[in-house]
Amino acid sequence: MTAILASFAKLTVIAGLMLGPLVAVGMSKTDSLGIEKRGAGLVLFVSLQRNSMS
Repeated sequence: MTAILASFAKLTVIAGLMLGPLVAVGMSKTDSLGIEKRGAGLVLFVSLQRNSMS
């Protein structure tokens, strides 16, 4: 039982270390866009981003 808990704790720490910086960057970039990201605005934003990449 303790081995399972230790493995779960290690997995949680590793996942937090990997995802933490990505979440922080995503949160900091959210306010700078100023584009409404709900409904049709989100669809337009994603389609414009995809078109600019190709």
